[in-house]
Amino acid sequence: MVSQLRALSGASSPPTKIRRHPLLHTIEGTVQVFTSPHRSFFTNVMVQALRAAEQGLPVLIVQFLKGGIGQGPTQPTQMGQNLTWLRCDYPGCISGPEVPAEAEVALLDLWQHTQTAVEQGKYGLVVLDELSLALEFGLLTENEVLIFLKERPPQIEVVLTGPQMPDSLIAIADQVTEFRRNYLL
Repeated sequence: MVSQLRALSGASSPPTKIRRHPLLHTIEGTVQVFTSPHRSFFTNVMVQALRAAEQGLPVLIVQFLKGGIGQGPTQPTQMGQNLTWLRCDYPGCISGPEVPAEAEVALLDLWQHTQTAVEQGKYGLVVLDELSLALEFGLLTENEVLIFLKERPPQIEVVLTGPQMPDSLIAIADQVTEFRRNYLL
């Protein structure tokens, strides 16, 4: 059996109110924080991003402090059709609070691009790698990140990573995962 919906010919005006089924609603995205006392690579975050992309969800990974490959927002690395990976358009990596002006401009350009892409709803999952260090180095402010998270389209999942994540971001997170080294005696 096949069903088809079609507009009635001669219908003069569209209905004034669209009725939605009560169970059809947008699933709200979460904010996840992955942190550790030391700077490290969060492999499980990248696995989560790859898995989501494989299942058809558009994913954006933004590495704020990594550079060195002449990338930036205008030259993203596209990994498959659903995974976009961005780094700063800066010839090196940002490793401390003394940041050259060129690196700061590249990071702010990347941040602006990220905000625009999220506002447009282009991605279902956005990973902001080493965000806490960008905050710690004074390159971004907690307030602008809090506003970004609050005003993002509700269906977008956001993952924040980095050591020493600010308490304000931990407080609004739906999930917080802290990695620590466990030394056995």
